[in-house]
Amino acid sequence: MNKHNWPPVLDEYTQLNPLQRLLSLLDLEPIEENLFRGYHPPDRTRRLFGGQVIAQALVAAMNTVPKDRSPHSLHAYFLRPGDPSVPALFEVERIRDGKSFTTRRVVVVQNGLAIFNMDASFHISEPGLAHQQPMPKLFPPDENQLVEGLKQRPFLSFRENHRQLLEEVPQQPEQQIWIKANGNAPLDPRLQLALLAYESDEALLGTARMPHRGKFERSDMQVASLDHSIWFHESVNVNDWLLYSLESPAAAAARGYTRGSIFSAEGKLVASCMQEGLIRLRS
Repeated sequence: MNKHNWPPVLDEYTQLNPLQRLLSLLDLEPIEENLFRGYHPPDRTRRLFGGQVIAQALVAAMNTVPKDRSPHSLHAYFLRPGDPSVPALFEVERIRDGKSFTTRRVVVVQNGLAIFNMDASFHISEPGLAHQQPMPKLFPPDENQLVEGLKQRPFLSFRENHRQLLEEVPQQPEQQIWIKANGNAPLDPRLQLALLAYESDEALLGTARMPHRGKFERSDMQVASLDHSIWFHESVNVNDWLLYSLESPAAAAARGYTRGSIFSAEGKLVASCMQEGLIRLRS
């Protein structure tokens, strides 16, 4: 999908803008049929961002599926923390190739151990019944008014309740976040969905913690994504503003559950997400 540069060289990587850095990570290295190698930000020292692994695994699956089929759903489990110092192997299993649906399973391996697995289903484009929930009555922000600190990641994001989040008090487990690629992303329809998958991992667990703000120190918690599911309803253009509408119906047994709906600025529901994550108070 991009100009090959394996593995990323720190000096060259840091000269890229944030979106270009992400695109370089989605350019997987083919090793043999159904096997790919993925690299990580060379300046990262903490565990891998889950959205990166999801997006890379989806690209690995896409690389084994005809281009006339786009992903309509994926279901993933985070098994172990990802090590940013070790390249990851993406092993794709061709589960089924049907007349209209294609299924792939991806296992991500580091140091001989599976850190992530995902099932993804692809579908040809065909017409059918259609309906959707309405989008909240909100309007995209003015990109020119975003402060510089919001422009350091692959995606721009703007929280409708950002002032409320400055208060360390219990709040309703709901967020409305505008997201948009921080630059011009290629218009390859399937790459656009991989980029959306990357950003879909943001803010889910944070939404589940909102009713408990002020009751704990974030440094005293162990927080990690456990599973992640996405349903792609429509094609998407991440170069335009999208609204990520999040809510957390429940948290219990050291786990938080959150679901999100992603709308185009025109009000079309383009994707839905669900995630459960570990939210453990350290003793």
